[in-house]
Amino acid sequence: MPRAASKPVELTTAAARRIWLRAQRLDTRVPFGDGAAAVAEAVAHLGYVQIDTIHVIERSHHHILFSRMPNYQRGHLKQAQSHDKSVFEYWTHALAYVPSADLRFFVPDMKYHRREGHAWCTTVTPADLRKVMRLAQAGPLSIRDIDDDVLREKDHEWASRKPSKRALQLAFFEGRLTISERTGMLKTYDLTLRHFGWDSLPKAASASEQVAYLLDRALRSQGIVSLDSICHLDAPSKAAVRKLIEARMRRGELVPVALDGAGKQEYWAAPATLEDSGEGESGLVHILSPFDPLIIQRKRTNLFFGHDHRFEAYVPREKRLLGYFALPVLVDGEIVAAIDLKTDRQARKVLMQKWNWVGDGAKKPPRKEWKRRIEEELGRFEKFQLGD
Repeated sequence: MPRAASKPVELTTAAARRIWLRAQRLDTRVPFGDGAAAVAEAVAHLGYVQIDTIHVIERSHHHILFSRMPNYQRGHLKQAQSHDKSVFEYWTHALAYVPSADLRFFVPDMKYHRREGHAWCTTVTPADLRKVMRLAQAGPLSIRDIDDDVLREKDHEWASRKPSKRALQLAFFEGRLTISERTGMLKTYDLTLRHFGWDSLPKAASASEQVAYLLDRALRSQGIVSLDSICHLDAPSKAAVRKLIEARMRRGELVPVALDGAGKQEYWAAPATLEDSGEGESGLVHILSPFDPLIIQRKRTNLFFGHDHRFEAYVPREKRLLGYFALPVLVDGEIVAAIDLKTDRQARKVLMQKWNWVGDGAKKPPRKEWKRRIEEELGRFEKFQLGD
């Protein structure tokens, strides 16, 4: 007979918050060490590090790594991607750095796009694709190396008039090309097999392996999980993930969690995760990217931290509450402020656009002490922003 469903473990939001911070490695100052090897370890633990083009302050992928590697330098990521080849770029819920060891879990998507194409690349012709693949045979290339395109009209605002740009993107989604290097946001593409030194792509993960990968990645980096947090922007995977969760609960590998304020939203965790109740380091302050894994799932962040973060870069100025590119500030494990910063690279300083107290920061003291500590962290953050 199947094991009876266990009674949910009741958790306060404060306890759940500590578990999530521990899983995100934001409860200790130097969780991964330094250098390219630490970048690879961080990406492997988190499962992905999101890439974004906005450059008001440092781009999200560098910022996310800096938040967990106090001595992070941009060259560490370049070393990991282009030389050690321990991380690669592909689409998770967004374009992201992913552990190269996980590439086989993305091979099914690559094969799908070879059969079905990609919704963003419908204007790519077979001749366009043959052209970029022929050029890539001669060596790595970027869009700047292709100057003989006959320009076409854009089919949406963010599109390029160069047919080769879309063709490069399609070859990337198909797994024929990989991004071997970035200079800012300029991507250099290389043949995937040549870049990794392979004769063929890794064997594609099976459907059941992909589902287990999604669940295990979330358990590792979130601690306490829901279907929404496991399958962020991936609703079609929810049914299979739920089935796997139920199987693991029957085996005692997962237990249900009743989280304060969650209503009917179901949560689960591994028993060992709930037993590890150790406190993190004290005195930590993190200025986070709005694309940080701790922030990107807004409803989850609001439930755990009491802060409904708004990303307002695309909101009309008169309707902004927090600012164009507000950064949540984590002090002693609580989000207490959101500060809108802008880097003036010519004057070599970071400008404070707006400071908002949020969450517990809007309710209670010690604001004066928090402000002093946040300003100290801003000094370190500015050095990172302006560094090479």
